[in-house]
Amino acid sequence: MRRLLSLLAVPLVAVATLSTAGSVATAHPTAAFPSRIALPDGFSPEGLTIGRGTTVYVGSVGNGAVWRGDLRTGHGSMFIAGAPGQQKAGLKLDPQGRLWTADFSAGTASVHDGVTGALLARYQLTDEPGRIVNDLVVTRNAVYLTDSALPVLYVVPLLPGGRLSPATAARILPLTGPAASPDAFNNGIVALPDGDLLVAQMVAGRLVRVDPRTGASRVVDLGGYSVDRADGLVLRGRTLYVIRNLSNVVAVVELNADRTAGVVRREITSPALRSPATGDLLGSALYVVNSRFDVEPAPTVDYDVVRLPA
Repeated sequence: MRRLLSLLAVPLVAVATLSTAGSVATAHPTAAFPSRIALPDGFSPEGLTIGRGTTVYVGSVGNGAVWRGDLRTGHGSMFIAGAPGQQKAGLKLDPQGRLWTADFSAGTASVHDGVTGALLARYQLTDEPGRIVNDLVVTRNAVYLTDSALPVLYVVPLLPGGRLSPATAARILPLTGPAASPDAFNNGIVALPDGDLLVAQMVAGRLVRVDPRTGASRVVDLGGYSVDRADGLVLRGRTLYVIRNLSNVVAVVELNADRTAGVVRREITSPALRSPATGDLLGSALYVVNSRFDVEPAPTVDYDVVRLPA
């Protein structure tokens, strides 16, 4: 975890001040839903994804545990036990209800039963030193994972009907163009309607489109706006939420029709934001997890999930 803090502790880039202000679910949060959900002290959360109904999953980059809770009640419990040396960063549920996790420095991706937590598969993506398997997106044909230290995407093909492929099926997709820039720190990732992938570059402060067949990439034009500290991405239609961790801001970007450019319509800010890392949508609310990257991890440090107006 100290390594993660050192990676995040780079100077913030000044950006223009704008007006303050995923997955599509059927529920529509109202004032009855809690605005804050406490996680276990010392949990060191990073990834968050919303499942069926109001179920939420949060993973720990501290010990690889996964906490499962209910956004309506605010209550939850440990779903997957952690262990020393384990880490889970990005989380995503697939249409079959399986929970995929990016296992950070382990160089692996794990697949768990979304109901029982049982381990269904584990894919060794790389054994190269210095890897940081950070976030992921599930598409119809494959799961794509970012590496924040290496200029690659990892690809786990899916068989017809979404069935899991053998452990040996995972492959590496080398990146070219701006997505391969040294020290850009590729982080959050979402899939676009035309099949391309959109990746957030946390240190470079930009978004890049990646062709999942070739690895070629290009920068998305944001009109000069920097998404410095960009961590998780949440996409609904043409609206993209860029969660900027140490900046304590969520940039709301309206993408153009072909998703090659976008305009930042507003920034969501709140005193409740404390280095948010990732998030997901439920109805008219955006839920983000506060990873508190500006605080040294300790058993007494408190963490939470907060609800914001989307």
